[in-house]
Amino acid sequence: MTARTYSNPVLPGFHPDPSIVRVGEDYYMVNSTFQYFPAIVISHSRDLVNWEYIGHAITNSEDIPLFDLPDSYGIWAPDISYHDGTFTIMATLRLHGSGRHNIVMTSDKPEGPYSKPVIINEEGLDPSLFIDDDGSRYMIYGGGGAKLQKLNEPMTAAEGEPVFLWPGTGKASPEGPHILKKDGYYYIILAEGGTEYGHCVTVARSRTLTGPYESCPHNPVHTQSDPTAPIQRAGHGKLVQTQHGEWWMVHLAGRPVGGNYSVLGRETCLEPVQWTADGWFRVNEGKGPSNVQTAPLLEEHPYPFAGFDDFNDDKLPLHWQFVRNPDPTGWSLIERPGYLRLWSGASDIDSIAAQNVMVRREQHHVYEASMKLEFHPEVDGEQAGLVCYYDTRCFVKLCVMYDNGIKIKLIERRASITKDLKEADLADGEELYLKVAVQREARSFYYSRDGRTWGLLGTIPDAVFLSDEGTMEKKAFTGTMVGFYTSSGSSDRRIAADVDWFRYEFEK
Repeated sequence: MTARTYSNPVLPGFHPDPSIVRVGEDYYMVNSTFQYFPAIVISHSRDLVNWEYIGHAITNSEDIPLFDLPDSYGIWAPDISYHDGTFTIMATLRLHGSGRHNIVMTSDKPEGPYSKPVIINEEGLDPSLFIDDDGSRYMIYGGGGAKLQKLNEPMTAAEGEPVFLWPGTGKASPEGPHILKKDGYYYIILAEGGTEYGHCVTVARSRTLTGPYESCPHNPVHTQSDPTAPIQRAGHGKLVQTQHGEWWMVHLAGRPVGGNYSVLGRETCLEPVQWTADGWFRVNEGKGPSNVQTAPLLEEHPYPFAGFDDFNDDKLPLHWQFVRNPDPTGWSLIERPGYLRLWSGASDIDSIAAQNVMVRREQHHVYEASMKLEFHPEVDGEQAGLVCYYDTRCFVKLCVMYDNGIKIKLIERRASITKDLKEADLADGEELYLKVAVQREARSFYYSRDGRTWGLLGTIPDAVFLSDEGTMEKKAFTGTMVGFYTSSGSSDRRIAADVDWFRYEFEK
């Protein structure tokens, strides 16, 4: 019988900082969501390869102030764990300046609802939970290395002072720590080297929780050392053991195009782990990230890809996200049944004040996204349309806009510089079909009156600026999303854009 294989990444698109836990035969994973809401996406798998969204850890907008945070702030590096019937999620809420809150929330169900976040401390980042054999609870967190903070039993407050455990191997930005206890050793698993190229996973161990810790002689235990390989930026991992005794690691990585531009953001990959006779472990036998790998010894459990939304349900599908906290009165699935109605806001999408952007993750380098839009602009500045969105600094929008008449426009914002690229007059703005066709670096934008005959408005051959690297700034950690938006440019007037359906298609 031929062994089953899989391709990395297992969770493609903007899914950085993965953390994983197994409960029986089920696997649960969380990923960073930064400024997007709902916060902290939760996924489920039965085979470690195929994943499906099941919820978000923070779904109450009042519990998380994202509305005025800079791009790539918000939720950083969540961790999920399970103990005695309780799922615990920890994360850093990155605030203005150097502010941050390390938060914790719990639920008896993996998908939630989770309790209101509780702040444990306001230093460091990337907290995770460790429960020792005697039931003692600890938060381990990063920032200059790995630190340990004892918690009270309900995990609502810190007890005593933090203990510094291990500084890492000397590479930049030691963070994202996890503690694993196995065969009498406490292992610290750390992310180092920054989250760009040269990222890696390092390990140290001790016979006692508080150390001293010895560094693994084989560090880094996982990294990408081949600059020509298709998978780069490998690091920030967590181990999990299957019900059959196999060990695996999930970790982040990026697949650049057009040079070193990771337009899909940092994605989640899966690698086998081998334990050595002297009690250390290697990831993928020290070979670095694998493109194709032998699958875990688990029964395959695929999920259908959610590629078409007709908005006929009364709940928004879990793959849709708002950029920051949405205006609760600014959208509806019931005002016009069968449509998603998005009301315009005063701010355009180049502003962090915008509450009118709804997007889903791009997950493929070759794909098409299309939508059917009904929109009736009457005043200059009113606009709605399809958007390929990295953040307020980098996006491309194909929009219906009133500008001395109704026009269809192609507008790009590249590293904070906005340009009108193409436009055409429209007789009216009632029903219109919009489409983007992505071919790695290039993006072509089309419009249609009937959804069958398409007119090309314009092509951007070098759209790699939709990426961390394309912002030309240091704090850029997300990935390109695709969706729709509307704006009026005025607080005195709101106008509705009705989306009948949205389709995402990719080459299989």
